[in-house]
Amino acid sequence: MRASDSERERIAERLREAVAEGRLTMEEFDERLDATYRARTHGELEPLVRDLPAPAGAGSVEPLPSSVPAVGGWQGRIGGTPTSRFGFAFWGGFGRKGTWTAPRRFTAVTLMGGGELDLRDARFEEREIVIRCFTVMGGMSVIVPPELTVDVTGAGFMGGFGESGVDAEPDPAAPRVRVTGFALMGGVGVVRKRTKAQKQRLKAERERERALERERRRAQKELPATERDRSGGAEETPGSAEGESSGGESS
Repeated sequence: MRASDSERERIAERLREAVAEGRLTMEEFDERLDATYRARTHGELEPLVRDLPAPAGAGSVEPLPSSVPAVGGWQGRIGGTPTSRFGFAFWGGFGRKGTWTAPRRFTAVTLMGGGELDLRDARFEEREIVIRCFTVMGGMSVIVPPELTVDVTGAGFMGGFGESGVDAEPDPAAPRVRVTGFALMGGVGVVRKRTKAQKQRLKAERERERALERERRRAQKELPATERDRSGGAEETPGSAEGESSGGESS
């Protein structure tokens, strides 16, 4: 059975707990964490935590439902029947998030209200989609993964369209999203934000880098003492040679 990103993150979290409890050394943690993110199947993940206590109520690595798309597998996230084509809010709000399928063209309208479209875990009907946002005295938020290609071309009067969030290089394999429309006394914002799994992966990588840095510092502290021993032994030879030469001159 192929392993998902969420299953790898679950194993990485158990490893972090084990090293915090003293069950693993930093070297073992580093090796197992690296193997966790390289693992592709359950058979590769299970041996990494076989000798560690399982969390309460947890067993072996369980597969996630097939409806959850794999993060980064863009080809597998393109295609399918749209689950929603329109969003409307009047003195209220609406939202689309999770594993919904975004259509080729989505229209969002807000009147003195707000809406949120989250595309981080979404599927896409086609490789290129258009999101049309029309807001009057309201707001719209479009949340996208950092590697998604997004074109923002909307216009505003006493309002506007904007883009913010994490900077990242667009993935050529990722879909392209066009955000357009009109904002009157309101705003439409495109926010690039990582998923929880991506944040956990970056956290684990930073922990690994800090552990390696601690090992390098410890090695540097031990190095001067060794050098002093070597240099001290080397200084005795010239000194004894001088004594012998002076003794020879006096005689």
